[in-house]
Amino acid sequence: MTSENVRLLVIDDDPGIVDYLLDMLRHEGYSAVGFTQTDEALSAIEKEPFDLVISDVVMPGMRGLELMTAIHRKRPEQLVLLITAFGSIDLAMQSMHAGACDFLTKPFRIEELYAAVTRALEDRQMRRTAVKIDYTDDKNSDTSVFVTRSACMRQLITLAKRAAAVNSTVLLTGESGTGKSAVARWIHDNSPNRQGPFIAVNCAALPHSLVESELFGVRKGAFTDASKDRPGLFLQANSGTLFLDEIAELPLEIQPKLLQALETGKIRALGDTKEEQVNVRLIAATHQPLEQRVNDKLFRLDLYHRLNVISLEVPPLRERKEDLNELIKTLIDTICQRLGKQGPVNISAEVLRWIQAYHWPGNVRELANTLERAIVLAEHDTLFIEDLAQASKIPFNDKNFLELAMMQGWTVEDVQQAYIRHVLEATGGNKIQAARILGLDRSTLYRKLG
Repeated sequence: MTSENVRLLVIDDDPGIVDYLLDMLRHEGYSAVGFTQTDEALSAIEKEPFDLVISDVVMPGMRGLELMTAIHRKRPEQLVLLITAFGSIDLAMQSMHAGACDFLTKPFRIEELYAAVTRALEDRQMRRTAVKIDYTDDKNSDTSVFVTRSACMRQLITLAKRAAAVNSTVLLTGESGTGKSAVARWIHDNSPNRQGPFIAVNCAALPHSLVESELFGVRKGAFTDASKDRPGLFLQANSGTLFLDEIAELPLEIQPKLLQALETGKIRALGDTKEEQVNVRLIAATHQPLEQRVNDKLFRLDLYHRLNVISLEVPPLRERKEDLNELIKTLIDTICQRLGKQGPVNISAEVLRWIQAYHWPGNVRELANTLERAIVLAEHDTLFIEDLAQASKIPFNDKNFLELAMMQGWTVEDVQQAYIRHVLEATGGNKIQAARILGLDRSTLYRKLG
């Protein structure tokens, strides 16, 4: 995007500063308009989108953080760059949590502003440019697709694409819930074995006594309950891909047999005397550090080296916040389709900003579960912050509470009401107990509840 195609809006209560910034920005080729009144600026933003809003923090009647919240109510995706003469680390952090794309402290050199504008616009362009990598084949309609805007996921897909082209073993690492199984499926769908089956199993879910027979098969009479021959997962995955999730949980006594299968390409069913040749691409995944399991004598070093031919780490959701908008849309569509819910489900700007602010320790799985609970419990087609709070298991601690209050632009009265409702919910509606926790007498509590 060239500068002459970029539309900027400047807000400052000092007309001299507005004129100066407009002159400097227009000199660089930007199209820019300026306002000294926040209501006029908000009206302009409502009428047309701007590529970037540059706003002073301290404004008469409305501080910059409040103004930013008002802007995002009208346009949730609007980029806002804040400028202040009262800069502090705390205010900078508040600004970034509330959604500012950058923060400058007066006095600043005009080159610093140019650089901040350029960074913001480049980041905006990157966020708008989705990388879609897929494989289209008429014979294989069940193809997985990744859509991402984050640099870390772009790098992962680049490496996964190289891994998919060969038949080497792949080890996927990363926190629980990051989507390792989706990456495994993507590798299979883009591999030379894509016409073959994709067989997935969670090693942690297999009873230890049955792991060998599940993986390698069993012959009739091998043990009491073996009333017939049964092929194992390796044979079921022949000419395709076997995905072993939670590989760290594989029993130590089975690991030598898995190592042998990987090295020779041959398996022997339980109770059989002959080996059978298989052509299977193995992908393993774990959220546990296998090196530590090796040090603890719970995982064989030779098997670890055999699995770790190509190692890919799936990044946590907190490191790929650029993907959240598209991910939320995809998850909501998938959830609604599975639940048979008619009509689109939307989310409010407050919910979007809350999701962006939360660190999601459970990653994509936690986000998906939270959205599904909210969709099921909501009585309307738009998810509001109270729906998320009702459905979420996110701890209601001071940090989350303050982030929510800040993002919503709450007044002191709003904060009081929200905290009272939270305490009432925690006490099961017991007003006497809630009043004791809040340090209020009952009459004051009743009055505040209206």
